[in-house]
Amino acid sequence: MSHPHPELGTPPALKAGALRITPLGGLGEIGRNMTVFEYGDRILIVDCGVLFPEDEQPGVDLILPDFTYIRDRLDKIDGIVLTHGHEDHIGAVPFLLRENPDIPLIGSKLTLALIEAKLAEHRIRPYVLEVAEGDRERIGPFDCQFIAVNHSIPDALAVAVRTPAGMVVATGDFKMDQLPLDGRLTDLPAFAKLAEEGMDLLLVDSTNAEVPGFIPPERDISAALRNVFANADKRIIVASFASHVHRIQQVLDAAHEYKRKVAFVGRSMVRNMGIARDLGYLKVPGNMVVDVKQLDDLPDKDVVLICTGSQGEPMAALSRMANRDHQIRIVEGDTVVLASSLIPGNENAVYRVINGLTRWGAKVVHKGNAKVHVSGHASAGELLYFFNICKPRNLMPVHGEWRHLRAAADLGIATGVPRNRVVIAEDGVCVDLEKGVARIVGKVQAGYVYVDGSSVGDITEASLKDRRILGEEGFISCFVVVDSTNGKIVGGPSIQARGSGIDDAAFVPVTAKLQEALDRSAGDGVLEIRQVQQLVRRILGKWVADNYRRRPMILPVVVEV
Repeated sequence: MSHPHPELGTPPALKAGALRITPLGGLGEIGRNMTVFEYGDRILIVDCGVLFPEDEQPGVDLILPDFTYIRDRLDKIDGIVLTHGHEDHIGAVPFLLRENPDIPLIGSKLTLALIEAKLAEHRIRPYVLEVAEGDRERIGPFDCQFIAVNHSIPDALAVAVRTPAGMVVATGDFKMDQLPLDGRLTDLPAFAKLAEEGMDLLLVDSTNAEVPGFIPPERDISAALRNVFANADKRIIVASFASHVHRIQQVLDAAHEYKRKVAFVGRSMVRNMGIARDLGYLKVPGNMVVDVKQLDDLPDKDVVLICTGSQGEPMAALSRMANRDHQIRIVEGDTVVLASSLIPGNENAVYRVINGLTRWGAKVVHKGNAKVHVSGHASAGELLYFFNICKPRNLMPVHGEWRHLRAAADLGIATGVPRNRVVIAEDGVCVDLEKGVARIVGKVQAGYVYVDGSSVGDITEASLKDRRILGEEGFISCFVVVDSTNGKIVGGPSIQARGSGIDDAAFVPVTAKLQEALDRSAGDGVLEIRQVQQLVRRILGKWVADNYRRRPMILPVVVEV
């Protein structure tokens, strides 16, 4: 089993006849999925998604893959294959197309409709190639075959990429629900045919590799939803991903059965469900869907709201309802259903929302107390079955944290994949497929790129460290005016604290210390502002640490007159 090493160097030039696979996101994390395929001097990209920030990334809206590795070769990209329409697979496409809007997008009907709507907001009209399961398309030197897979969104596809170096199969996100709502099964016969041809490398979804057994069918949720509807006396508010068409279809079916009207809340939810309905993926009975403005005219017992915010996103509709920052006010007796899983890292945010909703009197139904969610990813039993069908010569687990990648690797080895043919990589690690063997050859830059408002990439790890210090410890500013000729103090020091828990009056002892040190420094001929600032920061910081055991940010402001 090969694995990355901290000292991996820059990969060598790609050998003639070899295929290079470089994940720029999606390994060691849940989200930001993006994989670069290189053959000759041409590039194919599979997925281009975002990662959502965690608590230690304050102020960040989205996290993108780092495009540095391909930035000077954007004209060499023959296309971006999108396996399905979830944000962690398509969310970064607008940011890449900003740099080169001529890159073609390849995907299924629903996937392309979702990304085209997103790109319209960025005023980008992409080149698109619509494909369906069974299709086979030549994209530059890459011969791509598309296979139906079942996931928590319709129209998901796996892709088999053939080059003279061999065949690589990327599953995308998938599971093997045998009773899917839309009747669209993961096409195991198609994978078996690829196995007969010879699957040189399998990139497999590892998200649920630690979960034993098989994932329950999506349709099992309907009983729990009907139970919620049967026992709710007032409004029902359902929070889900804005692209989870199957889940929302079941909510609509339950609402129809209990004669309730439904309103979609949140821009992405309204947009995506409109697309799904127009394309026939979402079946809406009669005139059941109403505009949110009509809700005031309806009794609470006849209302269902479907909104975003199931992951505790601070600006999503449900979070704002919990914070009393939304036009829809949670009242005693409302029922809120969180119809999704907890993405790792989001737990605290979700529980904050649950507590906020409960505070206002809502009954909150979630995965922990009712069967209102099943996963969209294959668990260990399904993966064993899948590996035995595919018989890959080399295996590279993707789409998961380290524990998931390891678990998927162990499952592959158990089914007969040679241990030395299993590659556990991480973002930026280059894997070359040559003469039937996949091996790690180097590593390229693949760090986080932060989106904060309209800025992309301007926020650094140092910036986030400063934000965390400000959020946890506050800051202390010290204002000093000095004579530019002799360095003596002519005003201040004036000290103020914000968020540090220290009253301004408490700084009287250290003010005298600062004055003495600054006078001594001026007498020694230290006149440069930067040196004076460092002196203020050192004395003030040490005093706070010694007396309060805190490390706030110290902001010395020195002005010359």
